Amino acid sequence: IVYHFMFGPGWDEGCRGCSYVADHFAGMLPHLQARDVALVAVSHAPLKEFQPFQRRMGWRFPWFSSHGSSFNPDFNGSGKAAQIEKKKVEYNYRLREVPMEEMPGLSVFIRNDVGEIFHTYSSYSRGLDLLIGTYNYLDLVPKGRDEEKLEQSMQWVRHHDRYEAKAAV
Repeated sequence: IVYHFMFGPGWDEGCRGCSYVADHFAGMLPHLQARDVALVAVSHAPLKEFQPFQRRMGWRFPWFSSHGSSFNPDFNGSGKAAQIEKKKVEYNYRLREVPMEEMPGLSVFIRNDVGEIFHTYSSYSRGLDLLIGTYNYLDLVPKGRDEEKLEQSMQWVRHHDRYEAKAAV
């Protein structure tokens, strides 16, 4: 499983939404590994640019750079140069006006017994909600996600080290 983490060249921090998703990775890694499944993140920025952010956030999941390759654009985690110039990027299986060159996504691959690799699944945009365990809990409470009045649904999300401390209940 490859999570396309929005962290482009020259960025100081990763996307808040992708960081929110990544916060959910750590606890499940041993369980996935027990089922012979690997989960990694990939970003378009060079490795040295996002490693300090990974350390700051305390994440230990494998995180790779696709910098200098076409991997992210090939799997719609980054816009293709020609599309970016026209301000229309293929994302979530259609051309759309996207305000950024990096987009979140998930791609799944399998390697067969002879070493061939096949792309078996991809999901983008709100299709990634199922990766966010916090949403499952918020959906259980009377207030729900409480995002209706926000301009963007995940506008309230912060990097986990940027929330104001609240008193314990």
